[in-house]
Amino acid sequence: MKKKSGTILTALFAALICVGCFIQIPLAGGIPIILNDMLAILSGLVLGPIYGGAAVLVFLILGCVGFPVFSGLAGISVITKGPTGGFLIGFFLGSIIAGLIMGNKPAAWLRITIAAISGMIVIFTAGVLRFMMLFPEKNVWMLAVIPFIPGTIIKLAIMIPVTKKLRAVVARYMN
Repeated sequence: MKKKSGTILTALFAALICVGCFIQIPLAGGIPIILNDMLAILSGLVLGPIYGGAAVLVFLILGCVGFPVFSGLAGISVITKGPTGGFLIGFFLGSIIAGLIMGNKPAAWLRITIAAISGMIVIFTAGVLRFMMLFPEKNVWMLAVIPFIPGTIIKLAIMIPVTKKLRAVVARYMN
């Protein structure tokens, strides 16, 4: 039952991450504020590193094969050549890191907060590194970090209590 439940929840979170790209707030810099990052980290927080990472991997594969889930774009070139490629890879890595920090331990507020922030830091680190490769002459912090801090704080404020609640529900099906 555990494997079947894990597969179903992985598919559900992959679908949620895909839908998250259609809810966006455009910014002048060209990269909109989206919910994909929050949902990717949430998958790791709730499902753990394996199933959470798998949900993000399914999302990435769907985008690479042509589904417009990368903020309305599609194709592997979005990851390999586009400015958001680092963030997309960061979704996967951040989900795994958040899941590893959560572990199988009870969902304590401090652990959830540390895991969620760590996952977001991983996303921003991967995104900034990619931006630095593509735009070495630009102020990457002003393009890829500073405009997104308020939205990220709001996402964390939503993600942390949702994780607290969902982990208890999901644990019934996973264990």
